[in-house]
Amino acid sequence: MNISSYIDHTVLKPTTVLADVQKLCEEAEEYQFAAVCVPPLFVKKAKELLASVNIKVATVIGFPFGYSAIEAKVAETVLAIVDGADELDMVMNISAVKNNDWEYIAHEINTILPVIRNSNRLLKVIIESGILTDQEIIRCCEIYGVAGVDFVKTSTGYAEKGATVEAVKLMRKNLPAHIKIKASGGIKSFAFAKELIEAGADRLGCSASVDIVKQSAGN
Repeated sequence: MNISSYIDHTVLKPTTVLADVQKLCEEAEEYQFAAVCVPPLFVKKAKELLASVNIKVATVIGFPFGYSAIEAKVAETVLAIVDGADELDMVMNISAVKNNDWEYIAHEINTILPVIRNSNRLLKVIIESGILTDQEIIRCCEIYGVAGVDFVKTSTGYAEKGATVEAVKLMRKNLPAHIKIKASGGIKSFAFAKELIEAGADRLGCSASVDIVKQSAGN
């Protein structure tokens, strides 16, 4: 298994500095990760650093809590696209889900997705599976399946519970086959990464990416 090709090499801590992003991009080039995922402030720089290689630049929208207004998420999306982001990882409005306002969730995605489609970018919707019930996860999969997003993503890494094999399996069972899954949050070992891929994950969001690759060499 070429684990590198599954990984979005990620740095999203609030104290991220330029040196972190430079190191991230150097490692991404060395290990040939699928993408780097950086705070919006550093999209332009990451794009510049990776200009000569086929590694995507991702950033986050409405991160990490998801409760910013739809208009704010649209503005963030437009700015990220202008700065050169290839992929956008957007946190859905978790408060709306917990309020059982599925109409809002549908309206949010149907407002934001056309902006991304018009620019030929890729959208991953973060549902924060660790704090949802199984029924809420299933309903999210139904709505995002109908909308036709590119990926549904488990977690931000900021909730008390990150990716689980069970959540990935549940998502895979309830999403159309063409919609991919990104698992993220708490992925520290090659063994766990492999489990998530076997459960149905197509992409992994990791900050421990280099360690995971090194562990994979011994398997």
